[in-house]
Amino acid sequence: MPFALVLTVVLVLLAVFQLALVFGAPLGRFAWGGQHRVLPARLRVGSAVSIVVYAFIAAIAWDRVGLIDVFGDPFAEIAMWVVFGYFALGILANAVSRSVAERAVMVPVSIVLAALSLLIALGSGELALAA
Repeated sequence: MPFALVLTVVLVLLAVFQLALVFGAPLGRFAWGGQHRVLPARLRVGSAVSIVVYAFIAAIAWDRVGLIDVFGDPFAEIAMWVVFGYFALGILANAVSRSVAERAVMVPVSIVLAALSLLIALGSGELALAA
């Protein structure tokens, strides 16, 4: 399975989680520092924005591996490195969370996202498509 597809599946699952938070699901201990069972309005907006960001990241990944052609060269290549940096920082941010639940769930998710985005940034996703 191509790395960009796996990355997209993980992002879709995260988007569903964020959407649940937007609509008031009591899952706040897994996100945004874990200080709220149900997110306040400002963090619900943040969750909604996250969904848009996830879609943009998926488009960058798909463009980088050649599944779509939306962005001009070398945007997707550079942007994929930025995405990798974003997810690498996400590992650290989640690791220092006061929420045990957030650390337990989101650190491994962030590691997976960082690893996948690194492979895609390196061009390994293109090799996966040829296989």
